[in-house]
This record gives sequence, structure tokens and C-alpha cells, in this order.
Amino acid sequence: MTNKQLGTIYTGVTSNPVKRIYEHKNNITKGFTSRYGCHLLVYIEFHDDMSYAIEREKILKRMSRAEKIQIIESENPYWKDLYEMLL
Repeated sequence: MTNKQLGTIYTGVTSNPVKRIYEHKNNITKGFTSRYGCHLLVYIEFHDDMSYAIEREKILKRMSRAEKIQIIESENPYWKDLYEMLL
């Protein structure tokens, strides 16, 4: 999630993306996303195995900002909010 194109980037993992992103968008959960206004879903991955999803999150969090931007732009070059596609 981000607050704007090339803005602050948040990486997280959840078993219920629709609910969790709704919470982020509406500042229901206090923390990083509410503090920095990260309300735009610009990249998402789906995994069948939660342990793999957690490991992937750790990998993404260790990446440089430039690497994260490259991943986002490879799938979503205009940084469009992808939340509606989940509904």
C-alpha cells in the first residue's frame, strides 16, 4: 500500500485482504498506514500457503525501495488503486 505514486510504501500480509485493506483505507487500525496515509493498494500477491506468504513478506520488506518500486511498476505502472478489483 502507498499514499501516492512513488510515496511511502507499506508491506503486509493477511488471510483476508478485502477486510484488511478496508481497515487501512478507513484508518480503523492505528499504526503505520494510518500515520502515513497509505490507503492505495498498488500491488498484491496471492499465495495458497500462509507460511509461504509470511516468508514472501519478509523477503519484500528486506528489498530496497528501488526494488519495491520496480516490482510495483512491473505490474501496475500507473500506481492505480487495485482495491476495487478485489470486491
